[in-house]
Amino acid sequence: MVCIVSIRERPKLDNPVLIEGLPGIGFVASIAALHLIRELEANPFAEIRCSSFQDFAVTAEDGKTKSPMCELYHCKRSKGENDLVILHGNTQALTTTGQYELCGTILDVYQELGGNLVITLGGFKREQQVEHPKLYFAATDKEMASQLLDLGAEVIQGQIFGVAGLLIGIGKLRGYRGFCLLAETLGLYPDEIATREVLKALCKKLNLNIRLDNLEDTAKLARNLLENFGLLDHAKKGKMKETSQLRWVV
Repeated sequence: MVCIVSIRERPKLDNPVLIEGLPGIGFVASIAALHLIRELEANPFAEIRCSSFQDFAVTAEDGKTKSPMCELYHCKRSKGENDLVILHGNTQALTTTGQYELCGTILDVYQELGGNLVITLGGFKREQQVEHPKLYFAATDKEMASQLLDLGAEVIQGQIFGVAGLLIGIGKLRGYRGFCLLAETLGLYPDEIATREVLKALCKKLNLNIRLDNLEDTAKLARNLLENFGLLDHAKKGKMKETSQLRWVV
């Protein structure tokens, strides 16, 4: 097994935009994706499991297990607006090869849905907490970059590890436009403040009308999900570094 996709349904979507929200620095993408799913009442339609995911399952009090996985959700919007495909999950791949395989699989599914815009989200790690997080971006082309500059984001200098970077790069090779949007964060806990800044910019870019005054509730839910899967323990112990096995932390 490399990556296996389980399709629940094959939704018919109108030029959908792919939005990535997997665990990373500050868990910004995780919270953002979960909030979009809740506010837009998005429906799950596919699961992805890879041999490069963690080799364990987590047991719950009722005896059921939770395994490493990524899910794809879809959301139909009003006529004339882009539908959405939202990627959410409790893991990224643990190896460089696995990350390429995972991104390729995600784009394979997306290709069948007919979209042409890929957006990835995440946190931009800072050594000290900032009161008003700045936004940073990387884009596939100058026109897209100009749109992000108009939203108040700045060009990021450096590397973007994991799915947040790879999905944009591989997507461009396949002919997709896209951008990565990051917010400043200390990165050691689910950062609601950084997530809010990312979502405000994303809503402007995609003309989304969602509530943000209840983002704290989503952040608490995300924290519970991450704690149940053991991800917050890694963060608290300072293990979330760009190593060969944890480079997915972006």
